[in-house]
Amino acid sequence: MDKEFKIEGMTCASCVAAVEKSVAKIEGVDKVEVNLLTKSMDVSFNDKKLSDQDIIGAVQKAGYQAQSLKDQGSASRDSSQTTDIYKEELEDKVFRLRISFPLMILLMYVAMGPMMGLPSPGFLKGMENSLINVFVQLILATPILFVNRAYFIGGFKSLFNRTPNMDSLIAIGSGASYLYGFYAIFMLIIGFRDQNMAVIEKFSHDIYFESAATILTLITLGKYFEARSKRKTSKAISKLMDLAPKTARVLKDGQEVEIPVDQIQVADILLIRPGERIPADGKVVFGSSSVDQSLLTGESIPVTKDIGDEVFTATINNNGFIQVEVTKSMEDSTLSQIVEMVKKASSSKAPIAKLADKISGIFVPVVLLIALATFLVWYFLGHGFEFAMQMAVAVLVISCPCALGLATPVAIMVGTGKGASFGVLIKSAESLEGLGHVDTVVLDKTGTITLGKPFVTDLISIKASQEELINLAYAMEVQSEHPLAEAIVNFTKEEKTKSLEVESFEALPGLGIKGKINGQDYYAGNKKVLEKLAIKSDQIEAESERLAREGKTPMYFADQEGVLGILAAADVVKTSSKEAIEKLKAQGIKVVMLTGDNQITAQAIGQEIGVTDIISDVLPQHKAQAVEELQNQGAKVVMVGDGINDSPALVQADIGMAIGAGTDIAMESADIVLMKNNLIDVVNAIKLGKATLKNIKQNLFWAFFYNVLGIPIAAGLFYSSFGLKLSPMLGALAMSFSSVFVVSNALRLNTFKALDSHDLKEDSVEDFKVNRAQLKADINKLEEKSLDILVEGMTCSHCSNRVEKALESLDGVKVQVDLENKTAHLTTSKDYDLETYKKLIEDAGYEFKGLKA
Repeated sequence: MDKEFKIEGMTCASCVAAVEKSVAKIEGVDKVEVNLLTKSMDVSFNDKKLSDQDIIGAVQKAGYQAQSLKDQGSASRDSSQTTDIYKEELEDKVFRLRISFPLMILLMYVAMGPMMGLPSPGFLKGMENSLINVFVQLILATPILFVNRAYFIGGFKSLFNRTPNMDSLIAIGSGASYLYGFYAIFMLIIGFRDQNMAVIEKFSHDIYFESAATILTLITLGKYFEARSKRKTSKAISKLMDLAPKTARVLKDGQEVEIPVDQIQVADILLIRPGERIPADGKVVFGSSSVDQSLLTGESIPVTKDIGDEVFTATINNNGFIQVEVTKSMEDSTLSQIVEMVKKASSSKAPIAKLADKISGIFVPVVLLIALATFLVWYFLGHGFEFAMQMAVAVLVISCPCALGLATPVAIMVGTGKGASFGVLIKSAESLEGLGHVDTVVLDKTGTITLGKPFVTDLISIKASQEELINLAYAMEVQSEHPLAEAIVNFTKEEKTKSLEVESFEALPGLGIKGKINGQDYYAGNKKVLEKLAIKSDQIEAESERLAREGKTPMYFADQEGVLGILAAADVVKTSSKEAIEKLKAQGIKVVMLTGDNQITAQAIGQEIGVTDIISDVLPQHKAQAVEELQNQGAKVVMVGDGINDSPALVQADIGMAIGAGTDIAMESADIVLMKNNLIDVVNAIKLGKATLKNIKQNLFWAFFYNVLGIPIAAGLFYSSFGLKLSPMLGALAMSFSSVFVVSNALRLNTFKALDSHDLKEDSVEDFKVNRAQLKADINKLEEKSLDILVEGMTCSHCSNRVEKALESLDGVKVQVDLENKTAHLTTSKDYDLETYKKLIEDAGYEFKGLKA
C-alpha cells in the first residue's frame, strides 16, 4: 500500500535523513521518501503487517510529528490537501520577529553602545554599573530565547534521540552563549565581592547574551525569507486549485439549484453561462460555445465546443450558454489528476539528490565533532575558554544542512510547476532530471509527426474531367468502408456538382469497390484493381511511382476501358513538426523517426521534415526493441508516441513522452505527458529539464561550497596566519541566507520561457480543414492546362477585351490576350474541344486561326 503522511518539525536535510532512517528500518516498509519542501512522506508498506500508527510511532520516535493522509489515488484528493502549508509557519515567524527584532536592537545598543561611544543612560555606564548592564541584557535576551524556544525543544529532542539536526546546532550554539552569560554574571558578582577590577573588566565585556539573542533572531529572519520563498515554489499547484469554481448550478427536476462543487454527481446536468468556469468534467448536451482551455493546455486560442464535445474542470466558457452532463467525479477530473501528478513529481526525489542525502545523514554529527575539536584545540593552545567557546559556537551556527536539503526539491517543485503551466506534465523528479541528460529523441510517425488521419493531397484527372472524377469519387466512396473513403468523401462532398446513383454496390476484398452507374460498371481501389481489369499505362506507372516517393497512397478510379483518374491521400505532417525537429537538432540532439511504413514512404516523409535517421517497417510490438538497440549504442533516449500501441516503447525508453493526451493524462506507460498535440513541447520539455538540472547543480555547488568554506573559517583555520575569524552573529546571518540563496536561485526557473506554440500554430484536424480551400486551389493549379490560340482581326484594346470576355464565358477558363502577336493565352482546368473555342471567337466577330505552334 502507498500512503502519504504529513510531517511536522523538520528543518533541514538531517531531519529528512532521520525520519527516513527511522521509518525504513521497520519490518514491512518497502520504500520511504521524505520531502523537506512539501513537509510530506510517501511510504510503500505491507498493510497486513503494519498500520498507520506503527509508521507514525516511528516518526515520533525520531523526534517529529506525523499525520496520515488518505490513500494516494483515492477520492481524498480534494482542495483541503493543497492548502497553504507555509501559512502557519510564516505567521509564526512574523510573531517571533515582531518580538525578537526590537528586543535585539535594544540588546545590541545596551551591549555595544557604551563601547562605541553612543549615548546611554548613566546607570548602564562605567565599570561600577556593569552588573546592572549585564542584568538588563539578560532581561532583553530571555524573551527572545523564549519565543524562539522551538529551536531548543526540537534540537535537544533530536539530540537525545541520537538524530541531531540543524536545530540541535542552533540550540547548542545559542544555548552555550546564553549559559556563558550566567557564568559571566557569577564571575562579576565574585569580582565585585573581592573588588577584583581585572575580573570585573574582563567579564563585563564578554557576556554573549547578545550573541545568543542575535543568532536566534537572524536565523528566524532567514527562516522567514526561506518560508516565503518556498511558498512561492508551490504556487503552480495553488493556482490550479484556486481556479476551480467553488459552486455549480445544477438542473434538478427542471429547476436551477446552486450547490457546492463537492456535491456534484456523475450524470448531473450543469448550467454554464458565458464567462463562467466549468465546475466539472463532462460533455456538452445543449448549446455551443468557445472554451478557453489555457489552464490545462497552455494554449490560449479558444476551442469550439458543440453537442457531444468534452469540456474540463476550471476551463472558461467564453460566449455561449451550454448545458454539460457530468462524466467524471471531482477527484477523477482532468484538473485533479494534473494537480496530483504535479504534487507527486514535486515530492519525489531526483537521483542527483542521493549524494546530498548521504552527506546530510552524517552532516550534523560531523559538525558537532568539528565544533568540539575547535573548542579543545583553541583552549589547549592557550587562547582561553571564552575564545575557544566563541570559535566553537561560530562553527555550530554557520553550518547549514538545510541548504543541502533544499538544493534539489525546490528546483524540482518549481520545474514541475513551470512545466504544468504550459501543458507539460512531469510525473517524477527522476524524469525531470533525466531530460537534462537526453541526447536522442525517437518520434513515432503516425499521430506524433503527422496528424494521424489521411487527407486528399492530389487529384489527377486522366480520361475524365475533374468535375466528373469528383462526382464519381463521392458517389462510389460514400458507401465504402475503406480507410481512405472518409478522406475522399470529406474532400469531394463540397465540390461535387451532381449526385450520381450507384447501383449494385460491391466490395472487392483486397482490391477496392465496384458499382454500376447508368448501366456502366465503375471501379475504385488500389493497383490490383487495374491488374484485374488488365489496364496498363506508362502514365499511370509514372504517377504511381511519384506518389509512392512522396509517401502518398493512390486510389484509382476506372471503367472497363481505362483509368478515369487518381485521388491520392496521405497522413499529413503537422505544421509544427519540421520546426520542432530543427530546434531539437540545433540543441545537438539526434532525431530518429520510427514507423511501420515501407522504406520509400518513410524516406519521403523523412526528407520532408529533415530527418535522416529512419527506422521503417517496424511493427508495434518491435518498437521497444528498436529503442533498446539505440540504448545499447549508449544513447539516452526519449520516446515520443501517442501512448497506445507505443506503450512498450515508452516504457523501454529512458524517458517516455505521451503526446496529445489532454483528455487522458493518467497513462501509466509515459513518464511525461504533453497536453497539446504539438511537437514543440518536446523541445520545451527537454529545455526545461536541462535548465532544472543546471539549477540543481548550482544549488548543490553553493550548499557544498558554503559549508566547505564557511566551517574552516569559523573554526579559525586561518586565524593564526591571517588573523581571520568569524563572530557567531555573522555566522548565523550567513547560515540563514544560504538557504534563502538556494530557494531564490530555484525560483529563477519561473522565468523559463517556453517556445510559443502560437507562432507554429496548434496542429489539429480542424486547422487542416481551414487550409482545405488552399489545398484544393493548389491541386487545381497543378491540373490546369494552357494553350495559345491565334486570332485574326484584332486591332485595338476593345478587340482584345471582346475576345477575353467571349472565351472567359466558359467555366474554369482564364484568358490573357497578346494584341501584338494576335494570340489568346488560355489557362483552364476543364477539357473543351477546339470547336467550342472557334465558335466563341467567330461569334465575337474575329477569325479563329488554330493553335499556335
